[in-house]
Amino acid sequence: MTIRYFTNRSRLHIASGVVLAVFLVTHFINHALGLHSLALMEWGRVYFSLIWRSPPGTVLLYGALLTHAALALEQLALRRSWRMPAREALKIAFGLSIPYLMMAHVAGTRLEYALSGYDRGYLEVLRALWSGVGSKIQYILALLVVWGHACLGLWYWLRGKTWFGRAAGFLGALALLLLFIALAGFVTGGVEARGTAMPRPAVRPLSLDQLYTIQYWLYGGWTLLIAAAASSGFLVRGEKIRVRYAGGKLVAVPKGSSVLEASRSGGVPHVSVCGGKGRCSTCRVQVLDGGQGQPEPEAREAATLRSIGAGADVRLACQLRPTHDLTVLPLLDASDFDRAPGRSSDGAAGRERLVAALFCDLRGFTQLSESKLPYDVVFLLNRYFSMVDRAVTESGGVVDKFIGDGAIALFGLETGFDVGCRQALAAAARLSDELRGLNLSLAAELDRPLRVAMGLHGGTAIVGRMGSGRAAGLTAIGDTINTASRLEGLAKQRNVELAVSADLVRAAGADCTDLQSEHLEIRGKSGLLETWLVPDAATVRRLLPVAK
Repeated sequence: MTIRYFTNRSRLHIASGVVLAVFLVTHFINHALGLHSLALMEWGRVYFSLIWRSPPGTVLLYGALLTHAALALEQLALRRSWRMPAREALKIAFGLSIPYLMMAHVAGTRLEYALSGYDRGYLEVLRALWSGVGSKIQYILALLVVWGHACLGLWYWLRGKTWFGRAAGFLGALALLLLFIALAGFVTGGVEARGTAMPRPAVRPLSLDQLYTIQYWLYGGWTLLIAAAASSGFLVRGEKIRVRYAGGKLVAVPKGSSVLEASRSGGVPHVSVCGGKGRCSTCRVQVLDGGQGQPEPEAREAATLRSIGAGADVRLACQLRPTHDLTVLPLLDASDFDRAPGRSSDGAAGRERLVAALFCDLRGFTQLSESKLPYDVVFLLNRYFSMVDRAVTESGGVVDKFIGDGAIALFGLETGFDVGCRQALAAAARLSDELRGLNLSLAAELDRPLRVAMGLHGGTAIVGRMGSGRAAGLTAIGDTINTASRLEGLAKQRNVELAVSADLVRAAGADCTDLQSEHLEIRGKSGLLETWLVPDAATVRRLLPVAK
C-alpha cells in the first residue's frame, strides 16, 4: 500500500501540474487576443469560460489546484531540517508565493461569480488592474512567477525524456513567445479599457468590503497552512535517531528525518542533484550498519536503485528515513562535485538518450605486436585509430574512447535514433573498406592482414561527461552499451566482421532479406537476441535506404 501510495502521489503531482499548465496556456492565449482588440479578448473569454467554468472543467481545474497545493504542503511537512542549497530554497519560496500573488485576482473573478453570479468581463477586470501602479505590477509579477514555475516544473518532468533534448530549444522559445504576447495583449487591452465606458451591471456585484474579507480569509488560511506544515516536523519531535558517518561523525536528528536531512543538519557534505526527489542516484549511501529493520525502498527509490544496479545495502539518502540508528557511507565525493564534468553545459550530458553504439576491436593484435618493436606497435595502432576516427566522424558519429586496440563510438547524439542507426551501419561499412586500404599500404610490414570484429546495437543509454580531470569525457553507459560489447565478442567467436542486433537494423530501415538472422544467447542478457551475422561489413552499405 505504501509503495502504491507514493507512486500515485508522484503521478498526481505530475498530472495536476499538467492540468494547471494547460489552463495557463489557454488563459495566456486569451490575453494575447488583446493585441487585436478588447472585444476579441471578451469573445475569447466566452469560449475559455465554457471550458473551465463548466462542471467538468471546474472539477478538473480546482481538483488539480487543491491536489498540487496539498502535495506541496505535504512535502513541506515531511521536512525535518531547513538546511538546504539556495536553489532548493528559492524553488520552495517560488511555489509558495504564487497563491499570495493570485488570490486577489481569483477572489475578484471566479469566487465573486460563484457567490453572486456577477461575471466580471475583461473590461472591468482590466480597468481595475490598471487603476493603480501597484495592481499592474502585482499582476504582471504574478504572470511571470506562475509561468516560470510551470515551465520549471515541466522541465524537471520532461528533461529525462529521450526526445526532450532535441525539442527543448523550440519549446523554450515557444514558452517565451507565449509569455511575451500574453503580456503585450494585457497591456494593449488595459490601455483600451481605460478609455472605454463601463456598462451598467445586470447583476449586483459583491461590495469592496466583501471582496476584501474574502481575500483576507484566503491570505490568512494559506499562511496558516504553510505555518502548520512547516512547523509540524519540529513541533512533534519525539524520539531522535543517530546517523553515524564512515568518517566517524555522529549526527542526531528527529525520527522521521531523511539521511540527506541529517547530513545537512550536521554539516556533512552530501551531493543531491535532483533536490531530494529520488529522481537521481547522486545522494546514494551504503548502509554499513543498522540496515536491518529500516523501511523498504518505495517505488521511485527502488526504480532508481535498479537503474544503477545497486546492491542490497545501497539506499538513496533523500528517501531513507531511518527508524533506528545506522551507519552510512556516502558513495559520491561531494568535495570534488563542484568541478565534476557531469555538471557541464553539454547538451548531451547527464541524460537518458536513444543511441547506436559501435564496438570494434583488432583481432589477433596481441600476438602481432609481440613480434614488433614498441615504436612500430605505436605507429601501427595510431594508423588504425586514425582510420577508425575518420570512418566514425565522417559517418556522423563520435568516438567515445580508444581502449587498447579497440574503440567505442556513439551515433545519434545530434540526430534522431533512426538516423543514428543508419550512421552506425555506414560507419561499419566504411571501416571495413578503410581496413582493406590500410592492409594494402602496410602489406610489406605485416605477416598477415589486420582483421577487425565489430558489434552494433541501439537503444537507451545514459549519456554524460564522466571521469575526472584530463580523463573526463563524453561517454555512455547502460545495457545498450554492454550489449554492443557482447556482440563484438560474438563476432570474434563466429569469425565474422560484424554482429548487429535486429533492433538496430529495423530502426535503420535496412533491407537485410539477403542475410540470415539468428536468435543467439548473449552473455549477461536473459533470453535470446535476434542478431545478424555479417561476414563482410562493407556489404551493409547497399542494404541501407537511399537518402532522399
